[in-house]
Amino acid sequence: MTERMYDQGYREVPVRIQVDRLTLAGSPVRPSEARGLVLFAHGSGSSRFSPRNRFVAGQLNQAGFATLLFDLLSADEEARDAITRHLRFDIPLLSHRLLHATEQVRAWPETSALPLGYFGASTGAAAALIAAAERPELVAAVVSRGGRPDLAASHLKAVRAPTLLIVGGADREVLALNQAVLPALPPQSSLAIVPGATHLFEEPGALEEVARLAADWFARWLR
Repeated sequence: MTERMYDQGYREVPVRIQVDRLTLAGSPVRPSEARGLVLFAHGSGSSRFSPRNRFVAGQLNQAGFATLLFDLLSADEEARDAITRHLRFDIPLLSHRLLHATEQVRAWPETSALPLGYFGASTGAAAALIAAAERPELVAAVVSRGGRPDLAASHLKAVRAPTLLIVGGADREVLALNQAVLPALPPQSSLAIVPGATHLFEEPGALEEVARLAADWFARWLR
């Protein structure tokens, strides 16, 4: 395995995660004295190379959190899904794979004792919430960026992890969906609106605000 050094001194060492009969690629980063571990669940048509999630992960690393970005689909599945677009909305499949990855990182000596959270984007947020509902003893906090928590509606009342829903103020349809499901989440949960931001948070300063909100949330709940 190759090892890449970050300017901040963090190491990203590619790993392989076994899920059923598949091998999925992952990119973990663990700062020294990490205060928690955040697993990323990517959104529709995305992967561990998502520039937006990698930016947020880098900001979380600077805040002292270990992160794991990994592919929820294999390379063959991604190629097929680019044509059919059927797997990116298979939320039960994505949550199943996220849970498998969670159980594996809990077995790694370097991360086994760290409190664990999920960061989900778009449809990945629904997968993160279902996984959190199914293993409440493992997941201490969830952050959703431009997420579709409505796709996990039947599981929301079983979620125990405090959840932060981050939505762009100009992403009106997704904002309405998030506002509708917030009452079903744990009472510690919250909705944060980034003024003027659209679905991909491409506006100047928008993604920085997402990263700040996420770091503050995980600092509060990953103890």
